[in-house]
Amino acid sequence: MPSTVIRRFEYRPETRELEILFVTGRRYLYSQVPPQAAEDFRAAFSKGVHFNRYIRDCYECRELNPA
Repeated sequence: MPSTVIRRFEYRPETRELEILFVTGRRYLYSQVPPQAAEDFRAAFSKGVHFNRYIRDCYECRELNPA
């Protein structure tokens, strides 16, 4: 299901980083995200709900420059 909040995301298993681009244009990089957490996010029916519940306040993040 397309998300109304998240435009796209990319997981880099070698660095355990999850980059998320929101529909607002803001990009964030989440660090030390385990592969299973990224897979659960990818498989989630509602990306926004899953993000808010299991990623947003669970991993260190920093905002990146606009896309």
